[in-house]
Amino acid sequence: MRKDNKTTFARRLRSNPTSAERLLWWKLRDEQLGWKFRRQAPAGPYILDFACIEIKLAIEVDGATHGSESERAYDASRTHFLESNGWRVVRFWNDDVFSNLNGVIESIHIAASEQHDRMLHSK
Repeated sequence: MRKDNKTTFARRLRSNPTSAERLLWWKLRDEQLGWKFRRQAPAGPYILDFACIEIKLAIEVDGATHGSESERAYDASRTHFLESNGWRVVRFWNDDVFSNLNGVIESIHIAASEQHDRMLHSK
């Protein structure tokens, strides 16, 4: 996907978040966890649900469609690409966001801290 098409697509996704993405964004926005997150952020050929660019942390919120074999293969390929470029990818199911938002936030905070430490020690 060309950069201008990807940017347009990312804007469209930001305008129409899923309910789980909307709920999680209220907890990630405005650096509430101490990190700046972006919604629908481009990274390579992909668009990440949420990303902290500074520490290369990707947060993905998956719905039922991600349970199919083809989607799992796509997600694995995407994760491999991101990890091979220094990103850490953390995935949650929509149901986790709805039923255990505090646990999801705590997991993100831990992952961000670990990724930050990893980035500091790799320099």
